[in-house]
Amino acid sequence: MNMNRNILKEIFFDENKNWDRFVNIHRKSIRKIVIDEVEKFRLCGEKEAGFSLFACEACGDIKIVPHRCKGRFCSVCATGYMQEWSMKTAENMYDMPHRHVMFTLPEELWEIFLKRRDLLKDLMDLSVELLKDWFKKGAKVEVGMMVGLHTFGATMNFNPHVHILMTEGGLTNDGKMKHVGFIPYEMMRKRWQYRVIKMLREKLSGRDKEKYRKEINNAYNNNGKGFVVYGPPNKRKDGIKEQIGYIGRYMRRPAIALRRIISYDGKLVTFKYFDKKEKKEKTETIDVMEFIARIIRHIPDRNFKTIRYYGLYSRRNKSKVDKILKVKKNKISKSKWKDKVEAGTGVNPLLCPRCEIEMEYKGTVCLKKGKLVITYAKCAKARRCLEGLIGYEPPGKKKNTKGRRKEKAIKISRTKEQQIDGQICMFAM
Repeated sequence: MNMNRNILKEIFFDENKNWDRFVNIHRKSIRKIVIDEVEKFRLCGEKEAGFSLFACEACGDIKIVPHRCKGRFCSVCATGYMQEWSMKTAENMYDMPHRHVMFTLPEELWEIFLKRRDLLKDLMDLSVELLKDWFKKGAKVEVGMMVGLHTFGATMNFNPHVHILMTEGGLTNDGKMKHVGFIPYEMMRKRWQYRVIKMLREKLSGRDKEKYRKEINNAYNNNGKGFVVYGPPNKRKDGIKEQIGYIGRYMRRPAIALRRIISYDGKLVTFKYFDKKEKKEKTETIDVMEFIARIIRHIPDRNFKTIRYYGLYSRRNKSKVDKILKVKKNKISKSKWKDKVEAGTGVNPLLCPRCEIEMEYKGTVCLKKGKLVITYAKCAKARRCLEGLIGYEPPGKKKNTKGRRKEKAIKISRTKEQQIDGQICMFAM
């Protein structure tokens, strides 16, 4: 597949207008946050959403770099954000053994959490409480946990489960670190099953409780099938950076990577996935409307935190524990998009094709209330250039004359090719 091609955008917004048709059909059942995120995605990498201006000091050539939506729904932005998040998170974790623990649910219960998204926070809290209670009572230590909610499986089905990266051991009451490698998973699994079912029976309304009575009873009686608590020891002895990089693929990645989408013909979408049960790669072809329905269900509710920190890593405890462990804080610099592109492609996207020197940042235009507005201009010349690019008219002045329109057209034409180039260079794929 052409790496410059965003096939997901085509699926949603090509001439078939699949997203608009989907909204017309399902308007009443679509959450507002979904509408907002998809519309952000529609303008991602487009000049109409705002851009930054760069210019070559030697020859005067300019380059327009459109802004990205930075939404987790967007496969390009989410991939770039995952890399940034992994780097920052690894720097804030303690340099000690950690373990990746998973809590899963039986398939019968998946739909309940799809319909009652407010219970997903309870799901995260329950998994944390089980681990914290055992380590506090059994091992007499307080552990640190980074907890992530993951909602999708390989085929984008709604499969809520919890990933936890936790310290192997923790802090004793007298302020010393104690290693604890043993976790009683079978006992934990039984408690997990009991607590989840108890929570559903307590929190579901009478109507929902009756609707899902069969599914809940089956989950209770089916010998714990689907309720899994497991976290194998880190046999490779990977460091925290490697572990964060691994778990980040679960916690921060989008529901489907662009490379997994094989084809789209306007009506059908074919994608590949790895079947863990049969341990082989498969493909699935589904109607485009079904594809859209599957992918948007994984957009979290507004302000819902899919990653949370507990114990030693909680905001309340982190600074105190840092002092006890004498942790030196490193200043973490945010990677520039230029560096990300260069690292992924080996090409400096700001290198002037004529002079082979790096272009300089000159200003930024942002979309505010449906209108492009200059938020920063390095100098008067840069401002005039930006005004020309957005078609700015000073208050009280007449519309552009024919001559000025021609001048504006020349400027935009001159940068057309560069503008296209800029659209693909915010994050390396």
